Amino acid sequence: MHSRPNLTRNNKKKIINDPIYGFISIPDEFIFDLIEHPFFQRLRRIAQLGTTSLVYPGALHTRFHHVIGAMHLMTNAITTIRRKGHEITADEERAVLIAILLHDIGHGPFSHALEYDIVNGVSHEDISSFFIERISEEFDGKLDLALKIFQNVYKKPFLHQLVSSQLDMDRLDYLNRDSFYTGVSEGIIGSERIIEMLNVHEGNLVLEEKGIYSIEKFIVARRLMYWQVYLHKTVVAGEFMLIHILRRAKHLVQRGEILFASPALSFFLTSDIQLDDFKKNPTVLNTFAQLDDYDILGAIKVWQTSSDKVLSLLATRLVNRKLFKIEIGKEPFSNDRIQAEKELAMERFGLTEEESVYFVYSEVLTNNAYNQTKENINLLMKDGTVLDLSAASDNLNISALAQPVAKYCLCYCG
Repeated sequence: MHSRPNLTRNNKKKIINDPIYGFISIPDEFIFDLIEHPFFQRLRRIAQLGTTSLVYPGALHTRFHHVIGAMHLMTNAITTIRRKGHEITADEERAVLIAILLHDIGHGPFSHALEYDIVNGVSHEDISSFFIERISEEFDGKLDLALKIFQNVYKKPFLHQLVSSQLDMDRLDYLNRDSFYTGVSEGIIGSERIIEMLNVHEGNLVLEEKGIYSIEKFIVARRLMYWQVYLHKTVVAGEFMLIHILRRAKHLVQRGEILFASPALSFFLTSDIQLDDFKKNPTVLNTFAQLDDYDILGAIKVWQTSSDKVLSLLATRLVNRKLFKIEIGKEPFSNDRIQAEKELAMERFGLTEEESVYFVYSEVLTNNAYNQTKENINLLMKDGTVLDLSAASDNLNISALAQPVAKYCLCYCG
């Protein structure tokens, strides 16, 4: 009787068929094991663009898609930088691939909506660090170097800049990917050419001067994608409705009402979780790891029949895409206008003044395609000098794009 051969070791050189890049190879067996980890597999159950599919029905791609793509681009960037004479050891290569692979692991479902109330301002970057630390403990410290790179405390800053900066593999992937899945062609960028132009100068990531036009296109694409996709007014209306549904649910639960929710969602509705809770209580991270889009969507479907009028109305409208109206203006909306909309909502639905805040909201939307004060994009000129992109460019658009644009929105139940 023959024993079956052990296929485990031979079965980790997987290839993923990606609609953006074609075939992506998983670089080594350890990275395969990380991808198999339940914390990582959770990303398959979190949409990359949250409520955006309410406007662009194709935008159903997941954070799993995105980080696999970003890992692929990182492999190409490492090849380019090595070819130009800069040392990246095998350990550093694996660590930076792990850092980009896990850079989004701290995102919750409908991430930005969740950060308002459910985890009380704890950023997804902080939660990603906690996840990387926890996984590193499980794998006997094998992620410690990746964590140093992720947190920008490693001696080669360019490795962190490849993971998180204004010219990182994260942005190079999500612009093309989000463009593809939304069908908004304005976001398409030449990521291959940009990666080919990468270099390192005095330990920092730079772009060779001849790549300047590709970068200008990249920044313009980013600006357009913000207004057309990420800050599209109907997407914003849907996200604000979701924020207020979760806010109302948390308010009801904390005053003692029983609402349908998965155990993970129930934990975050009943508790006011702060940053310190993640640090001190391992259960918090374990419970967060159980949260995905299905917890939120499943609860909202059931909340349509809630005895609470506010929660029932909001949930029913979001499930059936009866979204609030939204107006965008260059000036803040007056208190009189906001109050008038609240009074209309109170009259229409029989609400109290306190309840009306769930039906009328005013916020500021900021589009900052290139931030000159944060991790600048630096160009390596032919004479060896280094200039900030906005100073080097002969295209006045870049200086204009470096200015943040704020628009004011008023969202109300029309």
